[in-house]
Amino acid sequence: MRRDLFLRCAGAALGGLVIGPVLSGCGGGDEELADAALPADRTAVTTDPATSSAPAVPEDLSAEEIAGLLFMREEEKLAYDVYVALFNRWGHNVFNQIAQSEAQHAETMRLLVLAHGLVDPAAGNPPGVFVNTDLQAMYDTLVARGQTSLIDALKVGCLIEEKDIQDINDKKAEVLDEPDIVQVYDNLLCGSRNHLRAFNRTLVSQGGVYVPEVITQAEWDAIANSPNETCGG
Repeated sequence: MRRDLFLRCAGAALGGLVIGPVLSGCGGGDEELADAALPADRTAVTTDPATSSAPAVPEDLSAEEIAGLLFMREEEKLAYDVYVALFNRWGHNVFNQIAQSEAQHAETMRLLVLAHGLVDPAAGNPPGVFVNTDLQAMYDTLVARGQTSLIDALKVGCLIEEKDIQDINDKKAEVLDEPDIVQVYDNLLCGSRNHLRAFNRTLVSQGGVYVPEVITQAEWDAIANSPNETCGG
C-alpha cells in the first residue's frame, strides 16, 4: 500500500469512530458510558487486529524506526487484548468502549507496518500472545493484576495508557523523515490521552486514586485534568 493511500485510510480509521458524545476520533471513553447498554454476552467488540496481508516492498527505514513500528503494533494489540479480558471479568462498559477504539488503533498500526513493507508481528497471533517478550510479560502481569477488583482493573487501564503515551513519544523521537509515521503517532497520542482521562474519571468515581508509574505526576495531572480532545483530524 502506497503511503498516500495509507494516510487517507488511516485518517478514516482514526477519525471515524464515534461512541457517544465523549468518544470521537481516536476517542477515549468516559465514566458516563458505564451505564450504557452492555452486550448480552458481555463480550467486547471483536475486531481482529492481527489479520495480515502480504507486505509491500520494504522501504528505507532506520533500525530504530522499524523497531518502533513493530513494538507499537504489538503494544496497541496489547491494550485491546487487556481491555477485552477486563471487560469480560468485570462487565464495566468503559473497557468495552475503549477496546473499540484500541481495535482501530491496532488496525491503523497494522496498516502502517504493511505500508512500509514490514511483516506484521501480530499476524495470526490469538489474544494475549505477543512476539515481544517484554509485552508478553506485561500482558500476563496486567491481566492478573486486573482480576482482583474493579479498582485494580481501572488502575491497569491507567497504567497502560500512561505507558502508551511514554512509548509513543519515545518512538516518535526516533523518526527521522517519515511524516506518515509521525502523523499516526500523534493521533495515537491523542487517543491515549483521552483514554487516560476516561479511566481516571471512572476510577475516581469508584473512590480510587491513581499514582502514575511511568510519566511524572505533573504530566499526569496536566492530561487528566484537561478536557477531552478530538483526534484524527
